[in-house]
Amino acid sequence: MSEVSAEDFAPILAQVRQFVRTKVVPRESEILATDAIPDDLRRQATDMGLFGYAIPQQWGGLGLDLTQDVELAMELGYTSLALRSMFGTNNGIAGQVLVTYGTEEQKEQWLERIASGEVVASFALTEPGAGSDPAGLRTKATRDGDDWVIEGQKRFITNAPLADLFVTFARTREPGPDGPGIAVFLVPAGTAGVTVGPKDAKMGHEGSWTADVTFSEVRVPADSLVGGSEDVGYRAAMSSLSRGRVHIAALSVGTAQRALDESVAYAATATQGGTAIGDFQLVQAMIADQQTGVMAGRALVRDAAAKYVSGEDRRIAPSVAKLFCTEMVGRVADNAVQIHGGTGYMREVPVEHIYRDVRLLRLYEGTSEIQRLIIGGGLVRAAKKRS
Repeated sequence: MSEVSAEDFAPILAQVRQFVRTKVVPRESEILATDAIPDDLRRQATDMGLFGYAIPQQWGGLGLDLTQDVELAMELGYTSLALRSMFGTNNGIAGQVLVTYGTEEQKEQWLERIASGEVVASFALTEPGAGSDPAGLRTKATRDGDDWVIEGQKRFITNAPLADLFVTFARTREPGPDGPGIAVFLVPAGTAGVTVGPKDAKMGHEGSWTADVTFSEVRVPADSLVGGSEDVGYRAAMSSLSRGRVHIAALSVGTAQRALDESVAYAATATQGGTAIGDFQLVQAMIADQQTGVMAGRALVRDAAAKYVSGEDRRIAPSVAKLFCTEMVGRVADNAVQIHGGTGYMREVPVEHIYRDVRLLRLYEGTSEIQRLIIGGGLVRAAKKRS
């Protein structure tokens, strides 16, 4: 349940909307050119509590639930997606592992600093041979006296070059009937044997830094094991990813709305042969498809978030929302470039970087293909149980 009433949430949402549209949107070219979020914008985001909006209030956060989280995400999606990435892992896949599964001592040690932005937490799950399916991971954690020794390599880890804490997934035993044998460890970035590679050169998402992280005989104490249990890991990964999928779906809706707004504004003012291109019916048809996708996505995200919060559906609905919305924003962005014509292919034009940015949304936190397997497989298994 949310710790913030609808009445109190309204000004928070309005403040975020104003920040995004008046402070961040005008500086998108700067973010693109420097491949970084400007320090003053980071400070403003920190002061607004954005590093901890989904962390409970007892740990210094705002305590928003997922139905409120998605409303914020739809606003944050309206600008460079790197802004959201800056604090996304603190509130989302990394922070929620601690909120839901951490021991009281672990929460005491980390959550307030995560919520304040003093600590940037990274979610170290993906590996060269294990992406959307965590069951395939190969990073190992071996017990040695009172310590654990971690060995392995992670890939595409968001915020890794800036991270203070790696929420690290490692295999403690081979998978078997008693479970997948995956545990989660809290590994401070300064721990001996932790090496962060150079930041990745990506197609888009300028300003959001990812990198490889190598763990070479990294020794951590027993109290680094999240929840104090080896069996917590896989559940933690699945629940964090499921919640994160609804958030990414909402982010997609926000970006689709921006692409639609840019398309309508351009169609109303750009001319061909003295006629506004928005008067051409084929352009209107593309805009109609964009609007339809945005509205359907927004309704779906809100429904999936409500089902997650109530506990009615924390598996199928999140995958449905992520699949539909991330595919939808790809089509909306493609139409936006088409409506802009050659102009849409130029750097410095918003729809150009939107087109590049949204391609990632179909890949991370579970590819579209993985979502289809979760949805289809889940429905069939449920039907078998009923028969």
